[in-house]
Amino acid sequence: MCGIAGFVGDGDSAVLAKMLTKIAHRGPDDQNVDIDRGRRVFLGHTRLAILDIEGGRQPMSDAGGHINIVFNGEIYNHAELRRELENIGLIFQSDHSDTEVLVNGYLHWGADLFPRLNGMFAFAIYDRRKGEMILARDRFGEKPLYYSKHANRLVFASEINALLQHPALDTEIDMLSVQKYFSYGFIPSPRTPYKNIEKLQGGRWLKYDIASGRCSENCFYRFRIEPDRTLEKRSLSSTAEEFESILQTTIQRRLQADVPVGLLLSGGIDSTAVLALSSQLGPAAKKKTFTIGFHEKSYDESGFARQAADLFGAENEVRLLTQNDMLKDLPDLLARMGEPICDPSILPTYKACAFAREQVKVVLTGDGGDEMLAGYDPFRALTPAKIYSALIPSKLHRGFRRLAELLPKSSRNMSLDFKVRRTLQGLSYPSNIWNPIWMAPLEPALIEEAFNTPVETDVLYSEATEVWDNADKDLTLLERSLEYFTRFYLQEQILTKTDRASMFCSLESRSVFLDNDVTEFCRVLPTRFKYHNGKGKIILRSLVDKFAGKALSQRPKKGFGFPISEWLKHSDQTNQISPKLGINNDFWERSWSSHKMGKADHRLFLFSALALDAALANH
Repeated sequence: MCGIAGFVGDGDSAVLAKMLTKIAHRGPDDQNVDIDRGRRVFLGHTRLAILDIEGGRQPMSDAGGHINIVFNGEIYNHAELRRELENIGLIFQSDHSDTEVLVNGYLHWGADLFPRLNGMFAFAIYDRRKGEMILARDRFGEKPLYYSKHANRLVFASEINALLQHPALDTEIDMLSVQKYFSYGFIPSPRTPYKNIEKLQGGRWLKYDIASGRCSENCFYRFRIEPDRTLEKRSLSSTAEEFESILQTTIQRRLQADVPVGLLLSGGIDSTAVLALSSQLGPAAKKKTFTIGFHEKSYDESGFARQAADLFGAENEVRLLTQNDMLKDLPDLLARMGEPICDPSILPTYKACAFAREQVKVVLTGDGGDEMLAGYDPFRALTPAKIYSALIPSKLHRGFRRLAELLPKSSRNMSLDFKVRRTLQGLSYPSNIWNPIWMAPLEPALIEEAFNTPVETDVLYSEATEVWDNADKDLTLLERSLEYFTRFYLQEQILTKTDRASMFCSLESRSVFLDNDVTEFCRVLPTRFKYHNGKGKIILRSLVDKFAGKALSQRPKKGFGFPISEWLKHSDQTNQISPKLGINNDFWERSWSSHKMGKADHRLFLFSALALDAALANH
């Protein structure tokens, strides 16, 4: 895992050095640049050395000097691709560098290389032969890549804060992106908080012609839910057996490293499954596990993590945190994000990564399991919501919403009153935007009030409605929801959170459930193997049950958070935010005051506004 930065056009080596300074945490082991002054091409790289420590230095070029690359990530099928390329005559200089596989692979296949890759990646390739700069990002956007394009300039980097070091960038705030942020809890690609900075979407690549300044973008992968109905009659046991084999192969791929590898063990189904399956691969696959626990019991899963570790004979390091332990890092963490997300679990995730980094350089994670296998709470609400919306007239619904606001406000994790208010909030709108509104810091009516401006719901949620409305008409509500969560929530929030939390600690995180073979298996898997009778992850639960028993396999999802609502009530945080956010001060003060007094639950709005304010503070 590393950091990349560079530009074509205006600028010099001092600008590149400033950009690299902002992503030094992504690669503390080495830093290097490559500059073509004739074409004004500047490439920079900071390295976290994981694979082929001696032979993997970057920027890297081929033997003939035709291709230069800076690369962030890991290619898990690099050995297979290397053999294929060697068989057709390409010569490798390194022992087992996955970066050199990208160099030779692009020389031979060009852009046809991208769909062949099984891994997480963001890279820039300078093709000297054609005078082109190529940017590419992995299928699900595990690794970040931001850029700003202009007729005579292209600037790119792993993080926005590095991009902002280029003096030629126009950093005007995009108010529609800000409003979308409060509508989703994240800013959907390709948008960012800035009008002239974009995110390259997962599964896409960009070509920039250096001579003309022309830029084109292409898609090499798009996730689609396409259930294979012929598999409906298969037994759960035989299907789970196939899934087990795929997961074990996937775990073996992710254990490739020349440095110590560990596992973030939350105690949930996903990480427990990874531990259970890795334990079947023999003593060499047994890795140290790391767990963060909380004194607030409704948030704590450390007991389940210890139980799982003991069962499989894994060493488990546990660190219990108080609220003060957590919050001392919050201001700095939010300020470093560059692009905000409304996810308070960024803080415990960061603490878990920092804890693991004390002993290892790489960790396996369970990210993607909820999206692939229907693990989130909103999936349980879909069927009741469909019935409710068909039977309850709008006037009665408005009455129910008013009654729900009278319920006592609990700060517990996923409390009943929180779920009721969230569910009714979403049901005030069409079904194609239930999912984003259930997760939103603000619903559209409140966004109008917050920004003192009319908003069009269709514009706020244009990305979500496009995916929903263009899905296969035969898909169920649940299947459409899975596509939404995978295409948006996973990439823009979960993976953004994990990348920043881990890389701020110089730790590489590897998601088992986003392997190509796993995602291809899951996207065609009939729904009954994912969700049944109010429970998600049916097939994964059956595997955990096989190895660990029902105590660990059948327990409900808790989520990885911390008591943000209670902290906001008692925080001495100032009630002022920057005018650049565009939020009217009266709305902000009323929201803050009513939350502190326990009259309303505005935890998501308040946290998201503070996160955005901190991220834009260096603007």
